Amino acid sequence: MEERCFGPLRFIPGANKGKYPYCHSLFIDGAGILIDPSSDREKLKKLKAASEVKAVWLSHWHEDHLMHLDLFEDVPLWISRPDARQLSDVELFLDGYGIEREDYRRNWRKIIKEMFHFRPRQPSGFLAGNQIIELDGLTVEVLHTPGHTPGHCCFFFREPAVLFLGDYDLTSFGPWYGDRDSSIQQTITSIERLKKMPAKIWLTSHETGVFEEDPADLWDQYLAVIRRRETKLLAHLQVPKTMQEIVEAWIVYRRAREPEEFYEFAERATMQKHLEVLMSNSTVAYKDGKYCRVA
Repeated sequence: MEERCFGPLRFIPGANKGKYPYCHSLFIDGAGILIDPSSDREKLKKLKAASEVKAVWLSHWHEDHLMHLDLFEDVPLWISRPDARQLSDVELFLDGYGIEREDYRRNWRKIIKEMFHFRPRQPSGFLAGNQIIELDGLTVEVLHTPGHTPGHCCFFFREPAVLFLGDYDLTSFGPWYGDRDSSIQQTITSIERLKKMPAKIWLTSHETGVFEEDPADLWDQYLAVIRRRETKLLAHLQVPKTMQEIVEAWIVYRRAREPEEFYEFAERATMQKHLEVLMSNSTVAYKDGKYCRVA
């Protein structure tokens, strides 16, 4: 993938087409604002060496969006208030995902520090929904889009009509909402809001990255993943199942994968979110250590 420019916005692609653990970055020329510093480390080093980066904005707190934040320890950092706490300590970072097993925490602690260069940070300020930021002829509207994380932010750049979607990335995998404080309903609400924004260019953090035509059908396909996961889970629960049996059905990832501390945890976390919704509307019940469909 190549860098693309849309007015003062410079799209910097991440390695391997921005697939996790990488992601794309966005740089605002002139203002010197770098959004999600996790693309190409060497390119970001050059930006730093040229003293072009004056501030870093994070769309949210996840590790694949702050992989190279360590390069900018002397640069002001901005993030939403609900997502700031996880940046202050690696244990709070792991808590944010809801990782409880100590063997998983031990492995993730090492990965977060070594692969993603995690260093505790305190933000210089906070991004907030409906905030309007004027940047020398460029108007930025901060959109609070919770669900993926409680404080996930997207950015609408009004003059070039560019919408930065962050991790509402329109990939075939679908949305992630497996964190401790993620929400399926908030994810759906945020996606429906983003669909209505008057954009002409759509930028995402992963994979395709740049959409120059209205991705209306892709939004529908993206949302359909949520419904498809729920449908498969309900079919699986025609016969009562333990949580472990639900995980081993691999509804999200389709088969067992390595490393276990990533895929087993993610499968469990995602299924737990669906179970919470289904139990709240009395579609699923929990009894004697098993979940079963009741409606």
